[in-house]
Amino acid sequence: MLLFCLDLSELSRIADYLKVKYWLIFDKWKIIISGDSCNLQYSNAEKSYEMNSVNFDLSKKAKILVIDDEPIVRLTIEGLFTHENLELIFASNGVSGIALAQEVLPDAILLDLMMPDLDGFEVCRRVRSMPSLSEVPIIMITAVDQRDAKLRGLDAGVDDFLTKPFDTLEIQIKVRNILKLNRFRNLIDQRNNLIRVNEELVHTYDKTIEGWSRALDLRDQETEGHTIRVAENSVAFARLVGLPDIDLIHFRRGALLHDIGKLGIPDSILLKPGKLTDDEWIIMKKHPVYAHEWLSNIEYLVPAIDIPYCHHERWNGSGYPRGLKETAIPLAARIFSIIDVWDALRSERPYRKAMPEDEVRKYLTEKKGIEFDPDLVDIFLEKLTM
Repeated sequence: MLLFCLDLSELSRIADYLKVKYWLIFDKWKIIISGDSCNLQYSNAEKSYEMNSVNFDLSKKAKILVIDDEPIVRLTIEGLFTHENLELIFASNGVSGIALAQEVLPDAILLDLMMPDLDGFEVCRRVRSMPSLSEVPIIMITAVDQRDAKLRGLDAGVDDFLTKPFDTLEIQIKVRNILKLNRFRNLIDQRNNLIRVNEELVHTYDKTIEGWSRALDLRDQETEGHTIRVAENSVAFARLVGLPDIDLIHFRRGALLHDIGKLGIPDSILLKPGKLTDDEWIIMKKHPVYAHEWLSNIEYLVPAIDIPYCHHERWNGSGYPRGLKETAIPLAARIFSIIDVWDALRSERPYRKAMPEDEVRKYLTEKKGIEFDPDLVDIFLEKLTM
């Protein structure tokens, strides 16, 4: 059995929220083969996933289509494989053989060369022209061991040859080997198909998050475009600081979702034009907690939680929601908070103009060691121009 392991139990809530149904990540694969069992496992830097969604049973009976006009040959082959775990299907001519191949989709074909209606070359060419049969292994049975015949067979799409009278051990070994190769080719095809589907799903998923972030910006028109800008700029800064690529993927998602908790804040508070009251401010400061509550139940987004949950924490412990201090604040949140404030001050608002760059630099310098990680502020001001 081929066992794909993927924990899909946590997807329903975010699926409803983001209109995404499945997430599959395939970075590192391990194929474990034992007897009739073949397990395909996936793991990444954070954990291994156990997937139960796809089965590929190598112990299932393989179907062999035998196309030969001689009854004695068909009987001989039947006798040779009586005790094998195979399903033998017989056709006495090329026309019926092609029809049966389309119907049963065999795992391999034993094909006679010399037949009265269609010879083996033509049967092979027609089989190879059909998308559903283009990769099926074909062993050609011929009474002549001639180079020209074999070259014509190879050109038509034959995979291997048996010469009459054939050696019983040779035909058994060749059939077994070609079936094994076909099964593992199918296995790799399924893996590649899943990888391709995964890439499409992940692309769609990330685009959905981007669209969602734009919708959040539109709700608060004062910050339109802010989320995409800080996501891209903070990823650039995180890369400069040295975060590995796998962490940057989660970092970007967290940056795009940094204000997702504001969906739980009433418009009367979020969009209030004047100063918030003390009670309103208490409610506003809950948005990181809402983000944590929503995203922590989504295993796929757990690595991205640090930014939505902690980007309002401050270096001296004066931030919220937990009052974390210094390096107790996750690195991703410390990086993001600098870019978040930079962008906010450099952007024009209805109630103020954008601050000049030198004034924002001065502000960050004054606040390092108070609100921001002092080392990160120094790196940012020295190396990065936004």
